[in-house]
Amino acid sequence: MSDPHPSRALAEFAATLKYESIPATVLRRTEDLFLDWLASALAGKGARPVETIARFVEAMGPADGPSEILIHRRGSSPLMAAMVNAAASHFAEQDDVHAGSVFHPAAVVFPPALAVAQALGRSGRDLLLAAVVGYEVGIRIGEFLGRSHYRIFHTTGTVGTLAAAAAVGSLLRLSASQMLHAFGSAGTQSAGLWEFLRDSADSKQLHTAHAAGAGLGAAYLTRDGFTGAQRILEGVQGMAAGMSTDADPARLTDRLGTRWAVAETSFKFHASCRHTHPAADALQQLMRTHCLTADAFKQVTAQVHQGAIDVLGPVTDPQTVHQAKFSMGTVLGLVAVRGHAGLTEFDADYKDPAVVAFRDKVQMVLDPEVDRAYPTRWIGKVQVRTRDGRTLEARVDEPKGDPGNTLSRAELEDKALRLAQYGGGADETEMRSVIARVWSLAEAPVVGRLLAMAA
Repeated sequence: MSDPHPSRALAEFAATLKYESIPATVLRRTEDLFLDWLASALAGKGARPVETIARFVEAMGPADGPSEILIHRRGSSPLMAAMVNAAASHFAEQDDVHAGSVFHPAAVVFPPALAVAQALGRSGRDLLLAAVVGYEVGIRIGEFLGRSHYRIFHTTGTVGTLAAAAAVGSLLRLSASQMLHAFGSAGTQSAGLWEFLRDSADSKQLHTAHAAGAGLGAAYLTRDGFTGAQRILEGVQGMAAGMSTDADPARLTDRLGTRWAVAETSFKFHASCRHTHPAADALQQLMRTHCLTADAFKQVTAQVHQGAIDVLGPVTDPQTVHQAKFSMGTVLGLVAVRGHAGLTEFDADYKDPAVVAFRDKVQMVLDPEVDRAYPTRWIGKVQVRTRDGRTLEARVDEPKGDPGNTLSRAELEDKALRLAQYGGGADETEMRSVIARVWSLAEAPVVGRLLAMAA
């Protein structure tokens, strides 16, 4: 029998979860995800959309405060710091993703959680607990809203408001009834539409900034007695009613306390939209197996799920680096021509004639097997025709970064060092110190500043 009030059950879980109830493996995974997020935020330093949001936020906020704006190494209020850090961490396309919910939890959970933990003087364990709460709530709501939601709505922006509210609510120690009110106030502010991709607009960073800020605000307002809708998710005029045609309320309470969605979250290997990764991995495998170079290809077909077509399809001639990260042809072109679709490859080569020539050989087609498996599994399949007349195929069942093919801590450290130095957010010495602090976060009595303040 389904739960008659799944929103309430989810809120009760979020409000009552204890650090001691979380398996050690899940906590260590949360530390991994925190480092990955922090480095992604530093990689956003200097990016025009991020700096635009930062200038606005800093003009509105206090000149100093307890919460850290990472890219500028200055303090501000929790609200302002959360918004800037959320925008920064969703720019380089290196932040994590949960496959089943098609949701990027880190960019909307860690920014408000870190900002509030710093403001309230909470411990490292408090921060880890809050992050787990935010991930578990956000992922389940993303799964609940389903594939139809993602076709139009940027799930990280919409679901992100509730994930942020849950994380901050944990740090504010809201009761179960208060947490439900916070969900209501956060959910009514859910927003984020995919139309921006067609124009290469800056909305993606605005989505995460808004979600982090709206969720944080919802939790603080609730603490002061503000009320929210009690069935914001499944109600007759709630989120599912207006934003989904395939919502499944059972997903909201799926094995709460025994299934840890945090552990299902994937790291990004390529610096591009996650929908491109399975095909990129399959192409890399095919080129290694058959010892092929980029000029050997006549045609490349990426066999994909419908979600990839919906998100990547509008990008046919990318005009910016960020738009190029949503172009299947460009990503495969960088993999084929440069060997890797990383940050520096995008910056230097997305308009390189050889990459563009390869891009124009790539097409996406809907593959029934891949589409049936999505979003639980993101299978990568490519079929190619070579100039010497061969037809070759390759597939990858778990792209690099997925839980079954994850990044080790050594690989995460290497990735973090590259991300931090990419935008000049931190040098190697500073970042190695930050890495050591992250690995010992559970023992920190207070979550303080992570980086030295600017002079």
